Amino acid sequence: MEKILAIAGAAAALVALLFALFTALKVVKQPEGTDKMKHISASIRKGANAYLSRQYKIVAIFFAIMFVVLGAMAIAKLLTPFVPFAFLTGGIFSGLSGFIGMKIATLANSRTANACRDGLNKGLRVAFSAGSVMGFTVVGLGLFDISLWFIILKFIFKLQPAEITSAMLTFGMGASSMALFARVGGGIFTKAADVGADLVGKVEAGIPEDDPRNPAVIADNVGDNVGDVAGMGADLYESYVGSIISACALGVAAMNGNIKALALPILISALGVICSIFGTFLIKTKEQASQKHLLAALSKGTNFSAIFIAILSLPLVYFTLGKDHWTIYFSILTGLIGGVLIGQATEYFTSDTYKPTKNLAATSETGTATIIIGGLSVGMLSTLLPIVIISACILISFFVSGGATSAQMGLYGISLAAVGMLSTLGITLATDAYGPVADNAGGIAEMAGLEKEVRERTDALDSLGNTTAATGKGFAIGSAALTALALMASYIDKIKSFEGGAEKIADLNITSPSVLIGLFVGACLPFVFAAITMTSVGKAAQSVVKEVRRQFKEITGLMDGKAEPDYASCVDLCTKASLKEMILPTIVAVVSPIIVGLVLGVTGVVGMLAGATVTGFLMAIFMSNSGGAWDNAKKYIESGVHGGKNSENHKAAVVGDTVGDPFKDTSGPSINILIKLLSMVSIVFAGIVINFSLL
Repeated sequence: MEKILAIAGAAAALVALLFALFTALKVVKQPEGTDKMKHISASIRKGANAYLSRQYKIVAIFFAIMFVVLGAMAIAKLLTPFVPFAFLTGGIFSGLSGFIGMKIATLANSRTANACRDGLNKGLRVAFSAGSVMGFTVVGLGLFDISLWFIILKFIFKLQPAEITSAMLTFGMGASSMALFARVGGGIFTKAADVGADLVGKVEAGIPEDDPRNPAVIADNVGDNVGDVAGMGADLYESYVGSIISACALGVAAMNGNIKALALPILISALGVICSIFGTFLIKTKEQASQKHLLAALSKGTNFSAIFIAILSLPLVYFTLGKDHWTIYFSILTGLIGGVLIGQATEYFTSDTYKPTKNLAATSETGTATIIIGGLSVGMLSTLLPIVIISACILISFFVSGGATSAQMGLYGISLAAVGMLSTLGITLATDAYGPVADNAGGIAEMAGLEKEVRERTDALDSLGNTTAATGKGFAIGSAALTALALMASYIDKIKSFEGGAEKIADLNITSPSVLIGLFVGACLPFVFAAITMTSVGKAAQSVVKEVRRQFKEITGLMDGKAEPDYASCVDLCTKASLKEMILPTIVAVVSPIIVGLVLGVTGVVGMLAGATVTGFLMAIFMSNSGGAWDNAKKYIESGVHGGKNSENHKAAVVGDTVGDPFKDTSGPSINILIKLLSMVSIVFAGIVINFSLL
C-alpha cells in the first residue's frame, strides 16, 4: 500500500502538471493581436512581475525568521526536525502556484481579447485554458508536495504513519502563511487601483471603464493578476493541501495507524485530477450566448467531473478501507454535493440572472444609500443556506462514517467531506481563474480601441467570471469551515500526545472560563482582521484617488486624449501601499494563537479556534456575496437597464461596487485563510503552550 500510495500521488501530480504545461503551450501559440494590444499586455505583465518580485523579497524575510524560530523549537525537542523544512516547502509551493498562474494570465489577456475578435466561443476557450493552467498547477504542486514528504518520511526516515502525518501537518502552516501574504497584499493592490480608477474615472470624470485616459487603468489590470490570480492560486493551494493533510492525520488517529486511512484522501484527490481533466474538454458555447448559456457551459464541465468522481469513489473506498468502513464513501459524496449546493446558492445571490441581484440593481433608482443597504442585506441573507448546507455536511458525514460508535471516525468522515468538496479543484479553480483573464481582455479591448462587439464579448465573459469567482470563493470558504473543524480535532490529538496533555484538555466544557474567553476572542478575530484589511484598502485607495485627480488636473490634454497619463506612478503607489499594509494582518494571524495559548492554556485555544471558525465562515460568505452582488448589479445596469451607463443609477451602482470590491476580493477570501492558519499555528506551537501557559 505504501508504494501504491507514493506512486499514485506522484503520478497524479505529474499528470496534472503535464496537462497544465500542455494547456499553457496551447495558449501561448494563440496570436496576441495588434502592436498596441501587445504593448498594453506587456505593461500589465511588467507591473505584475515587479510587484511579485518585491512581495516575495518581504515574504522571504518572514520565512527566514520563522525558519529560525521553528529550528530553535526543534533543537529544544518541542518539534520534530522536519518541521522547519516542511514549513518552507509549504510556503514555496503555495507561492509558486500563484506565480505560475499569474504568468500565464498575463500572457493570455491580449490573446483572449484577440480571440474575441473571431467569436465568443474562441475567447471563452482561450480564457478558460489560461484558468486551467492555474487550476491544474495548484492541484499538481499540492499532490507533489504531499507525495514528496510522504516518500521522504516513509522510505528514507522510516517513520510510522502517525509520525508522518504529524510532520506533514506543519507544512500547511507555511502554505497558509504564504497564502495570507498573497491574498491580503494582492487584494489591497487590486482593490486600491480598482476603487481609485472607478471613483475618479467613472463617477467624477464620467469616462468609460478601462478608458486609456485613466491613469489608474494599468494598475487596475495589474491588480487583477496579482490579487485575483496570484493571490487566489496561493489561497486555494493551501485550502487543497490543508484538507488532504488534515484528513490523513485524522484517519491515522481514528484507525490506529492504518496506512490505508492515510492513503484514501490522497487517492481521492488523485482521482479528482483525472475527472477534472476530462471535464475541461466539455466546456464550449455558441455565439451570442446569454449569461445563462455561458454559465451552463461552465457548469457542464464541473458537473461532469463531480458526477464521475462520485461514481468512482465508491469502489475506491471499498477496496482501500474494506467492507467494514465502506459507508465512509457517503462522507465524500456529502462533501461533493455540499460544494455544488454552496456554489448554486452563491450563484443565486450574486448572478444577475436571478432576483437578488436584479432587485439590488433596482435600488439604484433611489440613490447610493439604498444600493449600499440592499447589498449588505443580500450578503447577510446569503449566509443562511451555506450554514444549513455545511451543518448538514457535518451531521451526515459524522454519522455515516461511524461517529456514533467512534468520535474519531466521525471526525475523519468530516475531513473527508472537505476532501470531497475540493476533489475537483482542478476544474472548479479553472472556472474561477478564467475571470480575471477575461477582465483584463476587456480592458485591453477598450484601451486598444477594438471593435464594439469585441468589448461586448469580453464583458459577457467578465460578467460570468464575477459569478464563477463568487462560486469559487464559496467552495473555498465551505471547505475551510470543514477543514478548520478537522484541524481543531488534530490540535486536540496533538495536545494529547504530550506528557500531561490529556489532563490539560480534559475540561472542554463551554462554561469553563478559559473556553468562554477563547470563544469571544476567536469570534472577534475575523472582525478585527476584516477591519484591518478594509482600512488598508481605504488608505491605499485614497493615495490612488489623489494621484489620478492630480494627473487629470495637471497633465494638459489628458482628457482630450492628446497626452498619455503616467501609469507607472499609480502602479508604484499600489505596490508600496499593499506591501506595507499586508504585514500587520499576517502578524495578527500568527501571534494570536500563541498569546491566547500562553494566557488561557490549551482549552482557551480550542475556544478561540471554535469562535473564529463560526464567525469567520459567516463573515467570509457575507462579504464575498455582498461584493459579488454589487459588482454584477453594476454590470446589469451597464447592459442597458435602469438608465444604463453614465446615468445617475449607474454612478450609484459604481459606488456600491467600490464598497464591495474589498469585501469580495480582499477581506472576505482572506478570512478563510485566517481560520485555517490559526489552527495550523496552534498545532505547531502546541509544545510551547503545554510547557509555558499560565493556566
